[in-house]
Amino acid sequence: MENLSLSDQPPPGAGGQLRQPPPPQQQPQLPAQMFTTAAQLLDLTDKKLIVVLRDGRKVLGVLRTWDQFANLILQNAVERTFLPPASFDPETTPATVAAAAAGHGLYADIPRGTYLVRGENVLLLGEIDIDRDDETPPGYDLIDSDVMAELAKTKKAADKVVEKARVKKLSVLGFEGENMGEILF
Repeated sequence: MENLSLSDQPPPGAGGQLRQPPPPQQQPQLPAQMFTTAAQLLDLTDKKLIVVLRDGRKVLGVLRTWDQFANLILQNAVERTFLPPASFDPETTPATVAAAAAGHGLYADIPRGTYLVRGENVLLLGEIDIDRDDETPPGYDLIDSDVMAELAKTKKAADKVVEKARVKKLSVLGFEGENMGEILF
């Protein structure tokens, strides 16, 4: 008697009672880099990106390199800051007067050079369309970064006063906040 295995052809005259199973179909394999988040940055290397950080800052620059933790190195980085129309005093400078008259907000680009971003601080990132890169964001006017710093400082001081009043009102109602010691003294 012969020793046959399932992969052997049936003997002649077997009448086709033993059928050979069809060859197994191979599943399409995804490249290994599709399984890690940091490796998906491979397609974005050497492209201009906008990176939104967890603290709200927006940084634009060319992605030069990255690591397994999604730490990014951006070259020719610029931090773009925005002030919506209702958040600044239009009487400050001629640029703010013109922006307020048009109902526009303000933005400034602060050059940062080569910029390292820790991966855990990245909230969102995306590629910038080079054809539309030089266009002004709709509804915003460009101002000098020094003027923007002064406006942001003024806005921050006004927000602090509003926040103090809000926390004080909440404390009267019985709510305790993390800044309560500052207000009670």
